Amino acid sequence: MTIKADGYTKLFKAIAYTVVILFSLVCLLPFVLIISASLTSNHAIIREGYHLIPSEFSLEGYQAVFRFPEEVLRAYGVTTTVTIIGTCLGLFCMTMAGYVLSRKDFKARNGFSFYIYFTTLFGGGLVPWYMLITKYLGWMDSYYALIVPSLMTPFLIILMKNFIKSAVPEELYESAKIDGAGDFRIYWQIVLKLAMPGIATVGLFLALHYWNDWFSSSMFINDTHKYQLQFYLYNVINSSNFMAQMGISTGVTLAGDMPTESMKMAMAIVVTGPILLLYPFIQRFFVKGLTIGAVKG
Repeated sequence: MTIKADGYTKLFKAIAYTVVILFSLVCLLPFVLIISASLTSNHAIIREGYHLIPSEFSLEGYQAVFRFPEEVLRAYGVTTTVTIIGTCLGLFCMTMAGYVLSRKDFKARNGFSFYIYFTTLFGGGLVPWYMLITKYLGWMDSYYALIVPSLMTPFLIILMKNFIKSAVPEELYESAKIDGAGDFRIYWQIVLKLAMPGIATVGLFLALHYWNDWFSSSMFINDTHKYQLQFYLYNVINSSNFMAQMGISTGVTLAGDMPTESMKMAMAIVVTGPILLLYPFIQRFFVKGLTIGAVKG
C-alpha cells in the first residue's frame, strides 16, 4: 500500500509541475512577444505581424522613444520621485490607520471602518474631485496632486487592518502595555516588524498604482516638465499616430515613416522594466502577505 501511495504521490506531483510550468509559459508568452516586437522593424510588423523571434531585427522603436532622451529621463525622474514618496508616505499613513482600526480597545473602530468602506461604494464624482484639487486646494500643476489623493486608499487600509489583526495577537499589546510601552512605540517596534509581509504586499500595490498613474497628470498637470512617464509616453504615441496619419514631415524623418507599432512595444518595455526589477526583491514577503490570515493558529 505504501509503494502504491508513493506512486500516486509522484504521479500527482508530475502532473502538478507540468500544469504549473505550462501555465507559467502561457503567462510569459505575451511578455516575450512584446520584447520581440520592440526589436522588430516596423515594416516587418505591418507586413507579417508579430513573431516570438524578430524577423527583421531593428532598434528603431527604442530610437523613436529616446529621440529626446532628456525628456524621457525627466519623466522617469518625476515618476520615480512620486512613486517613492507616495509609497513611503502611503505606507506610513495606512499602517497607522490599520493599526488603530485593528485595536479592540478603540471603541470607534467599527464606525471608522464603515466610513472607510462606504467610500468604496459611493463617491462624489469626477467634477467635485477636480474642483477640490484645483479650486479649493490650489494644487494645479503641483506634485501634491500626484501624491496626496492616493495616500489613503480605502481597500488597502482594510487590507492592512486585516494583516495586522492576523499577525499581531491582542496579548502582545497587553504585554507591551505592562512593560510600559506607549501606543506609538508598540506600532513602531512591534507591529511594523510582525506585519512586514502585509506591508510589502500593500507597498507593492501602492507602488504599482503610482508608477502606472497617468490620469492624474492628464487632469492636473499642464507643465510638460512635470509629466509622469506614463502620460509623457501616451502623448508621444498620440502625436506620432497623428503625424503618421497627416503625413507631415518632422525634421529629417518623415512622420509617415515613424515606427508606430514597434514604438508602442518599446514603450511597454520602457515602462514596465523598472517595476519588474522591483518584484524579485519583495517576492518572499508578497507571497507570505497574500496568505497571512488564511489559516488561524
